[in-house]
Amino acid sequence: MAGRYDRNPREDDEVNPFAGTGRVPPATNSPDPAGFYNNGSVDISLDSAADLKQKEKELQGKEAELSRREQELKRKADAAGRAGIALEEKNWPPFFPIIHHDIANEIPIHLQRLQYVAFTTLLGLYACLLWNIIAVTTAWIKEGDATIWLLSIIYFILGVPGAYVLWYRTLYRAFRSETAFRFGWFFLFYSLHLVFCIFAAVAPPVVFKGKSLTGILPAIDLIGKQILVGVFYFIGFGLFCFESVLSVWVIQQVYMYFRGSGKAAEMKQAATTGALRAAI
Repeated sequence: MAGRYDRNPREDDEVNPFAGTGRVPPATNSPDPAGFYNNGSVDISLDSAADLKQKEKELQGKEAELSRREQELKRKADAAGRAGIALEEKNWPPFFPIIHHDIANEIPIHLQRLQYVAFTTLLGLYACLLWNIIAVTTAWIKEGDATIWLLSIIYFILGVPGAYVLWYRTLYRAFRSETAFRFGWFFLFYSLHLVFCIFAAVAPPVVFKGKSLTGILPAIDLIGKQILVGVFYFIGFGLFCFESVLSVWVIQQVYMYFRGSGKAAEMKQAATTGALRAAI
């Protein structure tokens, strides 16, 4: 029975010093959360948040600026549309756009064929003037006359942009907007284009220096002296002839449409009204 009430010999060693005090002993080996969050990471997080807010403000500012510019462009486009002004985006040639050209979407379908043929005469004139430079260059090398070569360069420099601005773009806009006034300008400048092509096909030694154009007269003169140069001039003569024939067809077709559409009467009435106003 005495063994039942014997003391545990390890009881004194396991005395809990915090027994009865209600306190929980601190964990000596656990990491300190406060120390973990106070080691400098808080400052980095705050700096990052500030940077993000700054970038967000910058993006919002750029977005507002883009929106403002878009609204401004839209306002200008609407104003131009109400004024009847077409904003033309350069889209031709595709590899290096320098002009606006969209026959399929901007020209009425019944006029597209005629517009394409007129565009062919524009490209044909470029080809004639370019070949004219090649042929005259051979004549310059053989004959030693630099003046004719300089004149051929001048023809090309003036003819390429001049033809587009003076009569092709005028016809393009006339077909697109059906303006009688533009038809009048087209007939004027396209007639000058036609006269030049016929003159170049003959190339008489008047006004222009004879051998600066690859016409039939200099071709006949050169074929007996320099066969190669003469052949080049005959090719140029053929190109100018083809350009002249095609141009005659274009101006006839445009005039027939002009008369049939009633634009001729409109132009006549406008001219009469203008004359009366000038007289008054």
